[in-house]
Amino acid sequence: MVNLSQESQFIVQSTLLSSVMTKRVDGQLSYHGISFTEYLILKHLYQSSLKTMRRIELADSIGITASGITRLVAPMEKIGLVEKESNPRDARQSLVKLSKAGERMYKEASVSVDECAQKLLSGLSASQLEKLMELLCKIN
Repeated sequence: MVNLSQESQFIVQSTLLSSVMTKRVDGQLSYHGISFTEYLILKHLYQSSLKTMRRIELADSIGITASGITRLVAPMEKIGLVEKESNPRDARQSLVKLSKAGERMYKEASVSVDECAQKLLSGLSASQLEKLMELLCKIN
C-alpha cells in the first residue's frame, strides 16, 4: 500500500470536501434554476466594474476553459441573466454583461448560498472559520 504524503492527503480531502459542498450548494440553487457554476458567473459579473467582463477573464476567474464559459453563458443569455455586448476596444471580442434580471437572481441566490454555507460550517466557531480562511488563502 502506498502512503500518501500529508500534502497529498490534504489535496484528496479538500477535493472531496469541495465536491460535497458544491453538491449541497447546487441543491440549494436548484430552487432558483441555476447551478453553482452559473452562480459564480453571476457573482464575478456583479463584482466587476460595469458588471461586464471579457469571456476569457470570466473563465479564468472561475477556473474553467474559454469554451466552457461559452457553453455556460449561452443558456444564461437565452433566459436573460446575462447579455452579450460588443467590445469597444476589440471588435473580435464580445463581453458578457450582467442583466438586471441576472443581478436580481444573484441577490436572491446569494441568500440561499449564505444559508447553505452557514449550515455546512455550523460546527466551526467564528475564530476557527477565520483561521481556516487565512490558511486557505496562503495556498493560492
